[in-house]
Amino acid sequence: MATMIDGESYLGRVLVRPLSKSGDVTLYLWPLRCLKSKMGGPTFGIDIKGEEIIRFDAHGPRGHWHKGGYDKLGAGKSHQDFPEGLDASAPQLTWSLAQIRAHGSQLLAEAGYPDQAAALDPEMVDIALDTVVAHLDQEGDLRSRAITQGLIEA
Repeated sequence: MATMIDGESYLGRVLVRPLSKSGDVTLYLWPLRCLKSKMGGPTFGIDIKGEEIIRFDAHGPRGHWHKGGYDKLGAGKSHQDFPEGLDASAPQLTWSLAQIRAHGSQLLAEAGYPDQAAALDPEMVDIALDTVVAHLDQEGDLRSRAITQGLIEA
């Protein structure tokens, strides 16, 4: 799973789900990641044997995502903006989940992991993505709690 960064705060229970039968490809979710810059939102991604490959930071106006191998390329070289008009966390999350569902194998292959891309199990992906949505619903309004605690700004 992705490494938590010193100085950031993480609210909610972390979720990790397998995406391949071998368990080498996994999806992780931090329900609310609060950055040092006082912004935040859900962060989730796909790891291969503990190496982070794809990351989605559904953080509202400054939200973005990473492709091509987050750990391999670094945050700056893997950075991608969300499509124009996706300025809020909820639509960013919906778009991100749809990207994994429709293009997860392609994104892994493009990052240099063709064997793991082929091992991605569509049924396990569907279950994991549905679990992300249910888990976020179950965790409740973490954003208000983070604002009250001064971890992020409204």
